[in-house]
Amino acid sequence: MTTATMTPSYHARRSPDTPAIVMASSGEVTTYAQLDERSTRFARALRARGLGVGDHIAILMENNRPFLEIAWAAQRSGIHYTAINRHLRPLEVQYVLDDCGARALISSEALADVVAGLDVSRISIRISALGDISGFDRYDDVLAGETATPLDDECEGREMLYSSGTTGRPKGVRKPLPGTAFGDPSAAPVLIARGLMAGNTVTDAVYLSPAPLYHASPLVFSMSWHRLGATVVVMENFDPLQCLELIERHRVTSAQFVPTMFVRMLRLSPQERARYDLSSLRNAIHGAAPCPILVKQQMLDWWGPIIHEYYSGTEDVGASTITPEEWLTHPGSVGRPMQQCHIVGEDGAELPVGQVGSVYFSGGRPFEYHNDPEKTASVTNDRGWRTLGDIGRLDEDGYLYLTDREAHTIISGGVNIYPQEAENELAGHPAVADVAVIGVPDDEMGESVKAVVQLVDPAAAHATLAAELIEYCHKALASYKCPRSIDFVDALPRDPNGKLYKRLLRDRYRASNVTPIA
Repeated sequence: MTTATMTPSYHARRSPDTPAIVMASSGEVTTYAQLDERSTRFARALRARGLGVGDHIAILMENNRPFLEIAWAAQRSGIHYTAINRHLRPLEVQYVLDDCGARALISSEALADVVAGLDVSRISIRISALGDISGFDRYDDVLAGETATPLDDECEGREMLYSSGTTGRPKGVRKPLPGTAFGDPSAAPVLIARGLMAGNTVTDAVYLSPAPLYHASPLVFSMSWHRLGATVVVMENFDPLQCLELIERHRVTSAQFVPTMFVRMLRLSPQERARYDLSSLRNAIHGAAPCPILVKQQMLDWWGPIIHEYYSGTEDVGASTITPEEWLTHPGSVGRPMQQCHIVGEDGAELPVGQVGSVYFSGGRPFEYHNDPEKTASVTNDRGWRTLGDIGRLDEDGYLYLTDREAHTIISGGVNIYPQEAENELAGHPAVADVAVIGVPDDEMGESVKAVVQLVDPAAAHATLAAELIEYCHKALASYKCPRSIDFVDALPRDPNGKLYKRLLRDRYRASNVTPIA
C-alpha cells in the first residue's frame, strides 16, 4: 500500500462493503462506502455554511457512530476539530468553546443537559448528530441536503485537543495544518498512519478502540487505522469482560489500552479470562500513564509477547516505544526515544547516563499552546529542546525510565488531572483554611485524587464534613477531577514564603510495592 491510497475514499472504492466502524454494544456498522459518503456530505455542509480551510469545529459527544464520520469531514476539508471531554461541566465546556473559537458545535441528545447550560449564541452552526437538541439541526437532515461529490479543494485538517497541562486551565495543543491535499504522502497525519503500519500486518486488520474518542490517542489511532483500511471496533464504554468477548467475536488483531484497563481485566476470574479465544490479537499497545511493572508482567504472562508500549504527549515534542522483548530485558522502561533525548539538571546542564533530571527532546513536530505564547515558551529551553514536564533517566543502552513528573499532574486511568482546579474550588469553602490536592497510589486507576485539608476549626474534622467537601467540588467540576477521599491535617508543609512542598505530601502516601492482582 502506498501513502497516496491512505484515505477512506480509496478504501470506499476498493472495498465499499468492508466495515469501517462497528459500535461494540449497539452493533451498528458503517461501511467504508458509508463513511466516505457521510463525511463528504458533512464536509460540503460545513463549507456551504461558511466554514473554510483553517476554521474550527467542536465535537461534544459520547462514543457513537457519527463521531468518526464528523471527524473525517473536518479532516478532509482543512478544518481544525476539537473533541471535548463529555464529562466536563457546562462552565468547563464553555471555556474550551470560547478559547478554541469554534464556529460549529456538534453534539448529541445524550449531552443535551450540558448543552442547555452553554451560551452558544456566537456559534452559528449547531448540529445534533443523534437525537434532538433544542435549537440544533439534525445531522441526518443536514446530510440529506448535500451531495456526495467531494469538495474541489479537499485538503488535510488537523485535530486540536486540549491538554490538562500543569496549572490553570487546559490549553489547546495547536499544530499547523498540513497545507496539503487530502491523503498527500507528506501530510503529518499520513506519516503517523505509516508509523502505525510499521510492524503491523494490515491485511484484514481489526482495531479495537476501548477508550473515549475525545482523547488524542484513541481518536488519532482510530483514524490512522482507517487510512490503512482496517475495521475499527469502538466500545461505547470500557467493560473488561466485553472487551475479551469483542476480541474473540471480531477477531481483533490490534488494540490500544491504558494500564487501568489491564488492571480491570486482570481482576477477572481465571474462568472468565479463559472463556474467550484471544489468538487473533497480534499487537496490543498501551500508553497514557505509567504501567506498574507487575501489572505488565502479568499481562505478558497472559497474552504473550504482543504488548508494546509508547510514551508521548498530545504536543508531539518527543516519543519512545518499547517492544515486549525489549521490556523484558529493561523492565520499567518506556523504550528508546525516537528523537534525541536529553536529561537536564536544575542548572540547565545535560546530565550523564543514569542520573535523574528533566526529560527534554530535540526535534519533534511543531506546535503551540493556543492563545498562550508564554506557556509555549515555558516548555522550551535555551537550546530549543522541549519537555513534556516529566522527570527520568537514561540507562547505558539508551532506554528511558520515567521516575516522576515535574508538575504535580495526577494521572488517573490514563487521564491527566491538574489538581489546582479542585484546590481552587475547595479553597472557597468556608470551613477550609488550606488545601492541597495530590495523586495517591491506586491499584486500579494508577492514581486517585486525594485532598489534604487544613480546617479553620480543627475540631470540625469528621466524615460528614469530608463528604460535604467532596460534594461541594462535584457541583463545579467533572467527577473525575474531584477528590475521592479527604484527609484532615493540622497544617500543610509550606515554607515561610508560602510555597507548598507537595512532594512531601505525596511521599507520605506513595507505596513502595504494587500489590499482586489475584
